[in-house]
Parts: sequence; C-alpha cells; structure tokens
Amino acid sequence: MPFFDFVNRANADYIDRQYEQYKKDPRSVDEKWQAFFAGFESGYAKSEGPSRDTAHDGELAHVGVYNLVHSYRELGHYLAKIDPLGKNRPNHPLLELSQFGMSVDDLDRRVGHGNFLGSTDGTLRDLIEKLRDTYCRSLGVEFQDISDKAQRDWLTSRMEPIYNKPALTPQERKDILYQLVAAQGFEEFLAKKFIGAKRFGLEGAEAFIPLMNAIVDDGAVLGIEETVIGMAHRGRLNTLAHVLNKPYEQIMAEFLGTIQRDEDEGDGDVKYHLGYSQDRTTGSGKNIHLALSFNPSHLELVNPVVEGIVRAKQYHRRDDLRTKVAPILIHGDASICGQGIVQETLALSEMPYWRTGGTIHVIINNQIGFTTVPKQGRFTPYPTDVIKMIQAPIFHVNGDDPEACLHAAKLAVAFRQQFHCDVMIDLWSYRRNGHNETDEPTFTQPLMYKEIEKHERIREMYANRLIDEKVITAEEFEKMKALAWERFEKALATAREARPRQALKMLGGVWKGMSRAGADWSAKTAVPAETLKAIAERAVALPEGFTPHPKLVKILQTRADMGAGKAPIDWAGAEMMALGSLLTEGTPIRFVGQDVQRGTFGHRHAVLHDYNNGTKYYPLANITPTQAPIIIVNTMLSELAVLGFEYGFSSADPRNLVMWEAQFGDFVNGCQAIIDQFLVAAESKWGKMSGLIMLLPHGYEGAGPEHSNAYLERWLSLCAENNIQVCYPSLPSQYFHVLRRQQLRKFRKPLIMMMPKMLLRSGLPGSASQLSDLTDGEFQLVMDDPAQPDPKAVKRLLFCSGKIYFLLANAREKEQLKNVAIVRVEQLYPYPKKEIQAMLSKYSNANEIGWVQEEPMNRGAWTFIAPRLRELLRDTAVLTFHGREESASPATGSSKIHVIEEEEIIAHALDIPSKKPETPAAAVKTEQATSVPVAASDSSPKQPAVVSTPKQNKD
Repeated sequence: MPFFDFVNRANADYIDRQYEQYKKDPRSVDEKWQAFFAGFESGYAKSEGPSRDTAHDGELAHVGVYNLVHSYRELGHYLAKIDPLGKNRPNHPLLELSQFGMSVDDLDRRVGHGNFLGSTDGTLRDLIEKLRDTYCRSLGVEFQDISDKAQRDWLTSRMEPIYNKPALTPQERKDILYQLVAAQGFEEFLAKKFIGAKRFGLEGAEAFIPLMNAIVDDGAVLGIEETVIGMAHRGRLNTLAHVLNKPYEQIMAEFLGTIQRDEDEGDGDVKYHLGYSQDRTTGSGKNIHLALSFNPSHLELVNPVVEGIVRAKQYHRRDDLRTKVAPILIHGDASICGQGIVQETLALSEMPYWRTGGTIHVIINNQIGFTTVPKQGRFTPYPTDVIKMIQAPIFHVNGDDPEACLHAAKLAVAFRQQFHCDVMIDLWSYRRNGHNETDEPTFTQPLMYKEIEKHERIREMYANRLIDEKVITAEEFEKMKALAWERFEKALATAREARPRQALKMLGGVWKGMSRAGADWSAKTAVPAETLKAIAERAVALPEGFTPHPKLVKILQTRADMGAGKAPIDWAGAEMMALGSLLTEGTPIRFVGQDVQRGTFGHRHAVLHDYNNGTKYYPLANITPTQAPIIIVNTMLSELAVLGFEYGFSSADPRNLVMWEAQFGDFVNGCQAIIDQFLVAAESKWGKMSGLIMLLPHGYEGAGPEHSNAYLERWLSLCAENNIQVCYPSLPSQYFHVLRRQQLRKFRKPLIMMMPKMLLRSGLPGSASQLSDLTDGEFQLVMDDPAQPDPKAVKRLLFCSGKIYFLLANAREKEQLKNVAIVRVEQLYPYPKKEIQAMLSKYSNANEIGWVQEEPMNRGAWTFIAPRLRELLRDTAVLTFHGREESASPATGSSKIHVIEEEEIIAHALDIPSKKPETPAAAVKTEQATSVPVAASDSSPKQPAVVSTPKQNKD
C-alpha cells in the first residue's frame, strides 16, 4: 500500500501523536512521516498567503531544512565560542550539510525557515548564519533533552527571534562595565594591600558579578522576594561585596585581623567561609532579601542545606507556588562532577516534599580543578551533564562576553519563575591565579598559564568594545577605575581605624524570642491525662468506610487503651502522644526517613493504608481542626543529601520540630560530612543553631556488623562546648519527655538519639511505661535503680545505657543479688556530672564501679565515660569495664556467637557464673567479653594526662 494511502486511512489520534513527536525531534519519526509533515507545514504556510514562510520557485522544500534547524537547536552548542581561551570546536559531523541532503551549491537557494523563529532572507546561507548567531556564538544552549514541549517552545520563542542577542541600552552596558571595574579592581586592591593572603579571587571570571546581579534584579521583577545562595570559596568575597553589598570595611577588617569576637561567639571561621544577609533595593524599585549561606571547605556540601533553608522559608511565607523564595547554587566545574551529593540533591529537587520550585545553578567553570584537568576529572564533554538527569536547560556562556552572560542570567531566572524547575548556567572562564593566591599553577599547567598570562582582562576588553562603539569615552573608563580605587582606599582606612565587626545575626527574624543555651536545659514536659487520652482516641479513629489491615486492628485498639491508662505504653505509643501533644500545642512537625511511615521495625504505622483500596490516612494530621500540620514521609534512599536538607530546614525556623530517622543507625556513616561540618560545628563556627533530631536505631541483637551500631563513640568524640545532645533512653516515657523537651525550650541544639531496636518491636520485661510516667515528671538525665537496693548493702555499682539495663536487671533478679545497683545514664552529653556524682554518693559503700555496654571496648561510650567517671571516684574505688573485646568490626556476623558474648558480658558484670559455650572455646576466645580493671591510681590519674587545649572544661 502506498504510504499516503495509508495516511488517509490512519487513525487521527495516531497522526497527532506522530506530529507532536515530529515537532519535538523530526528525526525521531520514520523518514516517510518526516517528508509528510514537512510537506504539510510547507503547504500550510502557502495557504496563509505571502509571507517569509512562503515557498518560491526553486525552493528546497524537503525535510532536510527542518532537520537542519532541529540539529542546530540540539547540537549547536558544540560549535559555540564559549571558551575565553579559544579552545573551541570548529565543526561537528552531524551539522555538515551532507547530513541533510544538501551541499554548498544549495547555499543561495531559497529554503524558507524550516520552523526557525528568527527572520531570514529565505536562503539556506542566511538560515545557517542566523542559526549560528543564535546557537554558536558566545552562548550555547542545551535544551532538546527536555521532554516538556512547553518548556522547549518557551525557550525557542525567547532565543530565536533575537538570535540570542538582546538589545541593551547604553546605560545598561555602562552598568555592566562598572560592575566589571569594581569586581576586577577589588581583587587587584586586595592583592596589592594583602600580599600573599588567601582570598580565592574571581580573576578570570569577573563576569560572574553582573550575571548574578541580573539574576537578582530580574528575579525581583518576576516576584522573587528572597534568595538563599550557596557557594564555595572562588569569588565568594567579591560576591559578598558586589552582590550582597557587604561593606568593604568589614571584609578588609577580616584581612587585617582587627575583628574581635566575644567569648561566647564560638571559634569563628575563615573569611571565605562566612555568610551574610542583606536587604537590597533593585534598580526597578523592588526589594529583595539576599542571604549567602555559610559554607565549609567541602564545596558542594552546602547544596541540600540551602534547599532545606529555602523550603523552610517558603513554608513560613506560605509560598505554595514557590515563586517568592528561590535558591541559587554556585558550583565548581570539578566539584559538581566529582561529588555525589550533587546528584542526590538534584534527585531531591523533583520529590514532592523536597521541591523548592527550581534552583538556579551557576558553574564558575575554571576548566581545571586545583591541578586536575577536565579529562582527568570527568568523562563527559561538559561539567553540566549531571543536571541532565532532571532535564534542565543548560546555558553555556563565554565569561569574556558579559552581555551574553547577562542574557543567560535573564533567561535562567525567567525560566525558573515560569516553570518552577531547575536551570543551569555554565560560565566558561579561567583561573588567573592558582587554586589560591599562594599556589603556583605553572608547576602543573605551564602551557595553560602562558596563555592566561597574555590573555586580555575582561575589564579592558569590554571597555575597549564600548569605546569603539562610542558608548563611553576612554576618559570615562579611567574615571570609573579611579572612583572604585578611591572607595577601596577609604574602606581600608576605616577598617584600620574603626575596626568594624560583623555581628552574628543569630536570633533575629523567626528566631526572635529564642536565646542561647544557659545552665538550665530542662523543660516542663508533662501532659495532662485527659489530653493524652483525647490524642490517643483521635489518633486511632478511622474515617468512615476505611478498612485497616487486619493485623493492625488490635494494635490500634491497644494504643487507645494506652491513652486511657488501660495498657502499658510502648515506644510507638509514647511517640504518638508526644508528637500529637506538640501538634495540638501548635508545633509543626516534619518527620522524614527511608521508612518512617511504617517504621523499619514495623512499630510505628503513622500512615495507614486501606486494606481494600490502598487509600492513605494520616492519623496524627487529624487530631483537632486547629492543630499544626505534620509531614511524615519516606525519603529516597539517601542519607547525605536528605540529612543536609533537614539540617537546613531546622536551622531556618526553630518553630518546627524536624526529625530524621535512619533505617539503621549504621547508615549514619553515609552523612558523616554533614554531621562534621554543619551539625556539630555550625554554632561555634557561624552562630547557627539547629534543633534537628536524629533517630538512630542501635543495639546488638545478632544482626551482624552493618545493623548493630550507630557509632555512639563517634558522636561522643564530637561533643564539646555543649554543642549537641547525645541521649540513649531506655524507656518510652523517657522518649516522650525528650521529644517534648526539644521543642519547649527557648534554645535549639541538635539531638542525637540512640534508639533501641528490640524494644521498638517487642520489648523486654520492665521496658514499658505507664500513663503516669507521661503525666508527671520530666526527662531524667540519670535514672536510679528502680529496684531500690539498700545503699549500705551495695558493693558493686554498675552504670550503663540502653537495652542492656534490662538484661542486667532480669539476670540480677533471677540470681537474687542484693549487693548490686544498676544505674542508667540516659543522657551522655551534655555529661550529667552532678547526677552521676549523686549516685556515687548514694551508693558510697560500693568500691567496684563498673561501666557495662554491648559494644566492643573501642566503641560505645567507654572511652568517653571512663575518664569522667574516674574523676569522680574515691581513691579506694576501682573502675571496671564490662563489654566486648576491642574489635575492628562493629559486631560479629554470627548470631550464635552474639548470644555467647552477651551472656558473658552479663556474667562478668554481675560476677555470676556464665553458661558454658556451646561452641569450642577456641572459636569464641577472641570474641568473649572482658572485664578490664581501671583503678584510680598514680598510673591512672583522675585528671586527664594530656590537655590539648587551654579551654576550660565545660562539662
């Protein structure tokens, strides 16, 4: 059957689908369809009457013209002149005329426009020239990977009619030049006045300043009221000065070292890590708040933190369309390719509860990473290829063409506001100095830096262009430079005389009413019984017609009984009532993790699924009509970016309770960089508080080395200056009170929770709580022995944390021991010195003081607690360790050996006979528990033998 006969008989919907695909990419459909649609469009153009689209005699009316246009849209960026150093690609085989059935002989033939939106004279020559003007000059664009037709059409409609070259007014061009004068002059001034000082200058990428200011100014016109910026070192000081308008005096005072810090302001940070915020009025009269986030040396680590901050600000502003607050992330060309947190953050950007309405990404493309050339640092043509995973448009722009940079910035921010999606600007530049100002780049890139040395600076390059085009005179240019230098000199004089300082804006804005942590960390956390009863009733009430899973019916009824005081309270019930009470008191809750809705251990069931139709129901969101909102949602399988996001969210607004739960505590390893650089140090470095709660399931139950240990020892090694809280609660009631305590105080500190796994699932004898434990009292830092042994009869006092208490208590009861007391340390940090001292005083006849833990001796709390306990002991007392031997692996992989080890620990701690191992002794020799005496003596002094810093011990 002839093809066109087939078309006459084809389904209309099918033809429509083929045509839509053809418009996206002509080559994606069969050649016969290409010819058909090309002829159709040509005929349609004729029917509209004479125009630039009308066919003429001798016209090349075939599909090759349409393919040509599409190919330049798709591949033109490969030929774009985007490298300031001139290393551009001269041609591309897929853009040769032969690919489209044409040759040089056809250049002067009339071909129409092939759906190109710019004006042409109708010839093939002019069409190619206009396509090259649009896609192959200083701006190359990648957007044909985008599957959304509206986005592609929007981009072509804004690029092709003006050939990607906007008409700027003389004043706009003068403004660009002055920004370049200020940016380049600033770096030159600092280099001259502070010889050898590190500043990670912007030389070679000065066009970044007008680019950023265009994003800010146009963004304000388009409805952005606030931006949060994340960037590493390169150009940071210049950005602070010329985008956020941080006074020169403050920056120079930081170079001079004249800024003095108050004692309670922490340790501070280097100048190129510091953040800043400022309100700015744009040229259009719009007001916009700019904030540059504090950033450690871990480059891309700030990405999810910024996104979390933005999401919190959008929530606060009720910015549901996400157009008022926008994130801007500045990347390095090497780091964006090499650091996995970039991909994780990009993946989060498309997730419902993590979306921020699109991030504007800018790469300051040095074409080198420290000393590593691109072909050693990535396998892709561009550093931007990573963003293709979310189909974002990419603008590659030559950093020596500031007008093209301005155009890219305007396109990017308009696209973000229109489609609420990410967008990328790849600013091709170079690094005039080495990695920093003390580095010698010619050691490793001698040829590249010979080219850079003779390369004209952008300030002079653009000034000469404007002088040639009669926009400014040479005298005006010299006056610009002189004015900028005069301002720098005055600022330096002020910095030397007045010693200006940057006060930490720690408790302003939404933090107003909060305070720094003082001596009292307690809170009134008890809740009336009638309130808990009402919460429990509503939390198990189901919508009409909702059918729960049959196995959950009894669990839900039991939770109602817990609230009524008719059943012991388990961990899930305590959590339900703690969160429910906070919600009814007006605290919004954000609770995320890989399995938080059900709970990794099948204990939570915070989201119910109809057994018949799968409909979801959120009980805690339906307690009262006036309650605060709750988000409890499972995350993608990420720790690093997700924790960074949640940290950012918690640091932006103290009124929210933000919780992150690890699937297993061991998985916290995946987010260690966020923990080290932000969570535990941000308050000391930058004055930034966070109330983030981390729930880390922890406990030795024979599950192997990757499902046992939340690295308690690592957390304790990070504790100093009351920076975080590390708690290891043993009872549901303690969990209830510590959750409420976190929100009811007037300050915020991260809370790290070692969560018991077995107790979450099934519990042990004595491990449940009663309703009265929630309606009375508060979180206890240290819990005395509930068995209340006679203090005078106690000869052995055991301290421990977590689940092992119940194993000890049950074994002691079985053996009917009267001379052993067991005390639980529920909060390990801040160290409860006064409470532990009280227990030692109460059981003053005990000369054997032991620490018992499940973990090996080199893990867990032992290395942290031992010197602190030893300091409090009488001279006659002996401190002993009861736990597993030192081990390179967190836990044994054998459940059988695990049981033997556990029995040995209990036997050693209580000084009772252990069960004979069922395996040969040699098989468990290196695994068996040990009891190591550590006496307070001359060889083991009560005070630490080495003090590494002169700081006062604040424990």
